[in-house]
Amino acid sequence: MFNEYIELIMQFVRAFLVGGLICTVAQVVINYTELTAGKILVYTMLIGIVLTALGLYEPLVEFGGAGATVPISGFGYLLAKGAMQGAQKGLFGAITGALAAASAGITAAVVFSFLAALIFRSRSKPN
Repeated sequence: MFNEYIELIMQFVRAFLVGGLICTVAQVVINYTELTAGKILVYTMLIGIVLTALGLYEPLVEFGGAGATVPISGFGYLLAKGAMQGAQKGLFGAITGALAAASAGITAAVVFSFLAALIFRSRSKPN
């Protein structure tokens, strides 16, 4: 029983380390480059896709769990993994596989954004 708690705590620690490292790298890029937030977002997702294609992101997911799958690079991983699994059925399968793999996350983002828009009132920041 005690070992199960230790393993659970270690899962949290590994997720924190991996997710923290990904976020730290992104923050360094934000602080020391002139890249816009949109470009950083796209580049980070593309890095997740490329690392998945090279077989390097899967070990990171196995080690860090949610620390590797929750950041935007994890979304790239999810798209690439779905596309690779769908590609076994052909080109159309590669396209639909990526969309099917990411559909739950995209749907949740849209639904929760809509609910937040209903609950909160948007306003401009004061200068």
